[in-house]
Amino acid sequence: MESKPYFETVKSFADVPITEDGVETHSFLEASDGLVKLFDLLGSGVFAFVQADIRGNIGGVRSRYQNASASSITLENLVRSETSTEQHRHATGCLVRLTRGLMFLCKALQHMQNEPSSELHVCFKHSYDEVLRRHHSFVVRSLAAVAVRAVPYRRDFVARISQGGDREKFDSELRRWLTGLDVIVKRLKVFIEEGGYGRV
Repeated sequence: MESKPYFETVKSFADVPITEDGVETHSFLEASDGLVKLFDLLGSGVFAFVQADIRGNIGGVRSRYQNASASSITLENLVRSETSTEQHRHATGCLVRLTRGLMFLCKALQHMQNEPSSELHVCFKHSYDEVLRRHHSFVVRSLAAVAVRAVPYRRDFVARISQGGDREKFDSELRRWLTGLDVIVKRLKVFIEEGGYGRV
């Protein structure tokens, strides 16, 4: 039995509603859950530490959303609510780190799409250097260098995501997904940094 292409099995970030109040929390968490599955397609535990961090940070944001859903309809309201009522701002820290992880993956896949002759490890290396490197110690940087070299070849990764589906449709869905993700992470980065909630 053939699997469906990845983008047909997960909620797209392009479908996450954004209002004047911000990014809808429930839909964002649903799309983020789908993104975690993308790391499985990289194979053999590549970037397992990033995947575990993203999964844990989704859990931290989800916990706050479930415990204070009325004041957490959007991610921005979730942060404002938590920072005004809680001394320990666990969900806010989780959202900062989650945004960072999403930005890393977004940039890596944008490099993949914009640089069709570059192998995937080059795209992930560029993204790591742009987004995560400055936040990591020497030891973590060393682990990241090994992980970057272990990513699959571009053609194998695309085959895993597309599951043999139409290439034009795949490219279109990837572009749509990345555009939605890019809008969200850029918006959250500005909100987080300008609000003094952290540094993405």
